[in-house]
Amino acid sequence: MAIHTTLRVLLASSILGLSSLSGVQAQQPSKPECIAPAQPGGGFDLTCRVAVNGFLETKLLENAMRTIYMPGGVGAVAYNHIVAQRPGDGNAIAAFSGGSLLNLAQGKFGKYSVEDVRWLASIGSDYGVAIVRNDSPYQDLKSLMEAFKADPSKIVLGAGGSVGGQDWMKAALTARAADVDFRKMRFVAFEGGGEAMTALRGGHIQAYMGDAAEAHTMLEGGAPIRVLAVFNDKRLDGALADIPTAKEQGFDIEWPIIRGFYVGPKVSDEQYQWWVQVFDRLMKTPEFARLQTQQGLFPFNMSGPELDTYVKQQVLQYRELADSFGLIKK
Repeated sequence: MAIHTTLRVLLASSILGLSSLSGVQAQQPSKPECIAPAQPGGGFDLTCRVAVNGFLETKLLENAMRTIYMPGGVGAVAYNHIVAQRPGDGNAIAAFSGGSLLNLAQGKFGKYSVEDVRWLASIGSDYGVAIVRNDSPYQDLKSLMEAFKADPSKIVLGAGGSVGGQDWMKAALTARAADVDFRKMRFVAFEGGGEAMTALRGGHIQAYMGDAAEAHTMLEGGAPIRVLAVFNDKRLDGALADIPTAKEQGFDIEWPIIRGFYVGPKVSDEQYQWWVQVFDRLMKTPEFARLQTQQGLFPFNMSGPELDTYVKQQVLQYRELADSFGLIKK
């Protein structure tokens, strides 16, 4: 009798174990992909790279994740694609940044709002920077600002995104700090940081209001650029530690940037929790810490409901800032 009972217990345990295992297998995305909402080379590409390489090195995903580039509307095309065409697809995660949230705050993603996706995980923070070519006459932020103030028409500022986007906002805050009417600044919008950097290197713009992480990547690759200032309240650690802040140079400009991922609104709770847990596991690994540092990102690891709350608070704050520049239609 005891033997039969033991066998039944073992059999039940085996069945439960197989069920649990099959559940895990079912949650593993069969064709995982990271959607980068821009051309290769900018901040969204960098964001996907951290996830793709992190999961590859840690083997937390059974199938290799690939990056899909989906430029358009500085994230709007990808956002609409996920919400309207792949709302329940658990294979796809899409990259976002503080710029995405700023655009959402201004209603630039069409009929969709911050409530229309499931915010998954942040993989670090970044900071705004002012970049010029390495042969530029401007050796520091002060010299650039002096030229900008003397004749705003002679300094063409470029960045990824349109008027009202985060790079435009960095340029507008720069203009405000230089006592220049932001409506008089010459601003050229590009589809992502990669295109803006190409324009800078080609001499089509004088300065690029970019991000520290992509500047770090460009410098590592030998790009002929000079970083004039970091838009943070203190100097950054790592490769950009020698770059002074805008505040050090007399200009009150700060622009922190979150980077992370979201999934479709109809992704099941089970699949969503699986992604949250796998990101939580990834962010505890030494491989992730190394990748974060390599890409010039700074720790800002958040996931699930905590990230959801943070994102929605940020959107409210960005809406107030955009309103101060007359960007909110009333």
